Amino acid sequence: MAKTILIKPLITEKAEMLSEKGNKYSFVVSKDVNKIEIRKAVESMYQVTVESVNTMIMPAKEKNRSTRSGVIHGRKPAFKKAVVTLAEGEEIDFFGDI
Repeated sequence: MAKTILIKPLITEKAEMLSEKGNKYSFVVSKDVNKIEIRKAVESMYQVTVESVNTMIMPAKEKNRSTRSGVIHGRKPAFKKAVVTLAEGEEIDFFGDI
């Protein structure tokens, strides 16, 4: 069975600013992959040249939500994030088909 490396791209305000300013794109990746595997996956999926890959493990967070019946307590799980820097002049268009 093939291992899933790239789970999804991160589309947040901070990630959008990084992609516009610094040609950097953020992805949620599997926790057990390394930078070399992430580089190969991005290059093969989007046909771009990757200059560098930075990874970080984002910690789990406690979340509370107030409802009519009381407060609901929950957790958002931890995940691994990869910030990929592309070569000059290249870009990834996540919304190309819309």
